[in-house]
Amino acid sequence: MADTPDAPRLIVNADDFGFSEGVTQGIIEAHAAGSVTSTSIMANGIAWQFAVARARAARTLGVGLHLNLVQGRPLLRVPSLTDARTGEFHSLGELASRALLRRIDREELEAETRAQIERVRSAGIALTHLDGHRHAHVLPGIFGTVARVTSEAGIRVLRIPREPLGLNVLDLAATDRKLVIAAALAVSRAASRTGTLVTVEHFRGISLQGGKRFAVRLRRTLDTLGAGVTELMVHPGHDDATLAAQDSYTWQRPIELAVLTSTETRERLARGDIRLVSFRDI
Repeated sequence: MADTPDAPRLIVNADDFGFSEGVTQGIIEAHAAGSVTSTSIMANGIAWQFAVARARAARTLGVGLHLNLVQGRPLLRVPSLTDARTGEFHSLGELASRALLRRIDREELEAETRAQIERVRSAGIALTHLDGHRHAHVLPGIFGTVARVTSEAGIRVLRIPREPLGLNVLDLAATDRKLVIAAALAVSRAASRTGTLVTVEHFRGISLQGGKRFAVRLRRTLDTLGAGVTELMVHPGHDDATLAAQDSYTWQRPIELAVLTSTETRERLARGDIRLVSFRDI
């Protein structure tokens, strides 16, 4: 069935491209199935080279930067962002604390952000948008610099992960995350200007995470999309040892992948009342 002219537009963005080979391959499979239209690549991901090769081959897949300030090693020497003992980024909680106490060197933050953007572009990948690993880019003390660098780099779209609190309100973990992100955004955006940056009208994804109820939550989301453009954040992938060594969101990823590549999901998306797009289409 053809798309209706006023159909809601949906960007299905898979985070963590390059996190591990299993995650990266899963995202490619979801894109091949027609359900994932966009992804976000980690410039310092363990599977960076593997991800670059897959991105070059998947010409219809939009690729943005998954700015990583909380996992593994940075591309540059940035002492205010890293643990002196390990040389790795601080955890999300430690980064948030340091940012609130103004212990983040803005020049270091700017340089690392630019370096991650440039590494992706140097690999021949045209960036369609920017978002942040674990949404660290929206933290007070972080957001303003990231937004400015994103704009100056000519990247048009920046993720603002503001999701309605009323979605799956009984999922307390998701509700807590949404409250924290909303509070961070309230402070960050009040103190910052986003310039010419574009954001989509609606964001969904935090309320879908968790594994076993992903299929039900996805179907409900697709059935209730509002007018305009919605970004749906997903995390499909294959669980592997590299992923398990870095992250706790492991067994849930194959479930998301199975749902996103299922006949039911593909038929639902093909019904014609939703127009699938990527960030380069807005």
